[in-house]
Parts: sequence; structure tokens; C-alpha cells
Amino acid sequence: MDNLTEIGIIGVGNMGHHFARRFLNNGYKLVIYDKNQEALSYFENENAYIADSPKEVADRVEIVFVSLPTPAIVKQVAMGENGIIFGNKINTYVDLSTTGQKVGIEVAKGLEEKGIRTLDAPVSGGVQGAVKGTLAVMASGEKIVFEKISPMLNIIGKNVFYVGNKIGQAQIVKVANNLLSGAALAITSEAVVLGKKAEIDPEVLISIFNAGSGRNTATTDKFPKSILTGKFDYGFTTDLMYKDLKLCMELAEELDVPMWLGSGVTQLWKYAVTQGGGNRDFTTIVNYLEEMVGIAEDQPANT
Repeated sequence: MDNLTEIGIIGVGNMGHHFARRFLNNGYKLVIYDKNQEALSYFENENAYIADSPKEVADRVEIVFVSLPTPAIVKQVAMGENGIIFGNKINTYVDLSTTGQKVGIEVAKGLEEKGIRTLDAPVSGGVQGAVKGTLAVMASGEKIVFEKISPMLNIIGKNVFYVGNKIGQAQIVKVANNLLSGAALAITSEAVVLGKKAEIDPEVLISIFNAGSGRNTATTDKFPKSILTGKFDYGFTTDLMYKDLKLCMELAEELDVPMWLGSGVTQLWKYAVTQGGGNRDFTTIVNYLEEMVGIAEDQPANT
């Protein structure tokens, strides 16, 4: 068997599930692992071998992708007990997660000592982008590794960018991107709540914003699809947005870059988490602003 036709994926949840589907649909055989048995059950009758641990994935294939929710989980999967680092066959590790520069570098150095090369490759575009294969993929690491992996990245992303040869550079771009995304949703929510308080129809507000200079990713996408419909189902939790913003603020602190607006945006997301909204879809951020001004409607329960 050509080794490049069989790859490993660890983490087949909200995003990783769709990465796995796209790889399968493009002729790849998979070795997969997830601690969530329900997530694995979707692949029981597919061209996929279900492994018992990250190590077993790395024992069976040369290339392992990970798509995981937090830096701590990434570190554990890569270097913890029965981790990827102990695999006998792996030679290339590709991190699609938002891990942050610090953990990304730490994991890459640890794997390098075992002869495993790393490509740092976080993605942007949400669940729908993962379904359609239209994600933006930011990659950093050795150019030769990027060239080896880029055909696979093109399966999951419409726009694949090579950021640079240093591990962690792509993570910097990703957290900066999510700062912009989180800020757009936060400030759009404030603008819409202002209009609602003045008894202006939110749909009219969003239509006007989209026709004017206020247009942004929240007005064109998140509000029409997930907020105005009352679905609040964009597929990204408040916890994860706050995590990404914290990573951005920590990076800014290390580099002595002032973040006057970014710190305020981060505090709003922290407020939502402290109010018990961490597991809610991140589009519910608007609900907390509505509560503050007394115009809150029925909200989705915590899930």
C-alpha cells in the first residue's frame, strides 16, 4: 500500500468529522482516534480503522493530523501517555487545531527529538467551511514538509497559505484572525442591541449594515444564519472563542503589543463564560447584551 494513501486523524468531532469525510471521499484510507465513542461510531462502516489510542494511530501511519479543542488536549495527545510521540511509524505530524504559538513550539520540539517533523496548520471558516472544503488553512514549518502535505490541505481548504518556516507563525495568524472574528461579532451585537432598544427591527438593521460601511462577517454570515433565525447553531462554542482570544492576548503581552480594543473584546467573551455560557454557541453573545438592557427574549438552554 502507498503510505500516502493512508493517513491518521485524531479528533473527529465538529471539525475533524468533516476532514475525515473529505479525505475518505478523495480516496484516502484512514486510521482514526477520538475519546468520544459516539464520534467514532460514524466511521464504523467506512474505509477507516478505529484505533485505541493516539500511539496506535502513530504506529500504523506515517502522517497524523490532529483536530482538537484546546492546547492542553493537543499536548496530551501528542506527548502524554500513549501519545503520538511513542508511535513507531509516524514521521509527520500536522496540527489543524488552534494550539497557540507556545504549545505549538513545545510540541514540535518534543516530536523533533523523536525524528517526527511538524506542520503547524490551523484553519478558519467554521463547520460549514469544513463541510464544503472551503476553509482557509494557514501553515508554517519546513517548506519541504508543507509541500508534502499541501495536496491534503487542498482537500479541506480552498485557500491554503504558507506563512513561514517557523513553527508557531501560523498559530499567530490564526489567533489574530479570531480576534477580528470575535470583535466583529461582539461589536455587531452591541450595534444590533442598540437598535432593538430603540425599537428598530434587527433584520432591517442587518440589511442596512450589509448595504453600508458596517458590513462584516457577523452581519453577512452569523446574524442572518444563526442569530436572526433564533437557531444559535453556528457550531463554535463561547468557551473556544474565549480560549482563542486569551491566546491572542497572551501573545500580545509577550511581544509587548498593546491591545486596547482586543482586551475589551476579550473581557466581553469572558463575561459570557462566567455567566455559564461557555458551552453555548458563540452566537449567543448577543443574549448577554440584551439581558443588560432588558430586552432579552427566550434563549437556548446550555448544552
